[in-house]
Amino acid sequence: MGDPLDREHRSPKGHPRHPVGGTLRVHGSYETLLADPGVDAVYIPLPNHLHAEWTIAAARAGKHVLCEKPLALTAVDAARMVAVCDAEGVRLMEAFMYRLHPSWQAVLNLVRSGRIGHLVAVQSWFSYFNDDPVNIRNVREYGGGALFDVGCYAVNLSRLLFDAEPGRVEASILRDPVSGVDVVTSGVLDFDGGIATFTCSTRAEDDQRVHIVGTEGRIEVGIPFNIPPDRPTRVFLTHGGEPPVAPATEILTFDAADPYAVEAAAFAAAVLDGGPTPVPASDAVANLRVIERLFKADRRERPFAG
Repeated sequence: MGDPLDREHRSPKGHPRHPVGGTLRVHGSYETLLADPGVDAVYIPLPNHLHAEWTIAAARAGKHVLCEKPLALTAVDAARMVAVCDAEGVRLMEAFMYRLHPSWQAVLNLVRSGRIGHLVAVQSWFSYFNDDPVNIRNVREYGGGALFDVGCYAVNLSRLLFDAEPGRVEASILRDPVSGVDVVTSGVLDFDGGIATFTCSTRAEDDQRVHIVGTEGRIEVGIPFNIPPDRPTRVFLTHGGEPPVAPATEILTFDAADPYAVEAAAFAAAVLDGGPTPVPASDAVANLRVIERLFKADRRERPFAG
């Protein structure tokens, strides 16, 4: 399928559209960009604390919004963003780029079709090392910290796989003694019939893993979140055989696909066709509610000693 923006060079509102690959237009400020009638939609990759302000400004300017995760710093702010976008008649979607990648679409199909039996547990790990005190990811008032930056993926994925919201939520958090941001956070999400556990960190070796375990099999996803755009993606499906000594494992390989490009194309298609976004904005509000519960579950403010 070609780029949906190539279908026509006119926006849904009738404004002339700049052809893909044509002349680029540069603006000196966000305000002038939002005032441009030739702009139909914007992508907001700003620091977390600016998401609400500029999403609402874009919506009131009549622009559709693809906004980076987390959608806001609180579920209340996220709900307000959704309400404004609905009132202005524009689309809003949180940018969890991994969700629409072909490998994850296949994993969802495997889980929901019962290929690994009843879903029992999801285990996730997502970490990298960043101790730069001026980096926005280490500034608490900007929405820094491991849970907002990478733990949100584990929360999102767990809710997606179980197709539900967790009941009981538990957490254990270590914080930077100077900045106060969480640098190691582990969480337990208790779903009806299964449990999701995860650890995220901004002070550990770069790594990411996801294990999905059912009553009749399991799934592992190679590089589950920061999916490389330039190489095939592998999913390991174990079902049958003689586990744990000789399990029957099938390797599913997916052609290289840029998860950001897949996400942008899907969002653009929703805008052009006037249909719903692949992921409803309400999902972002629900994800933040779980994140807030995780923060509240451990208020000991324990310092990280690493």
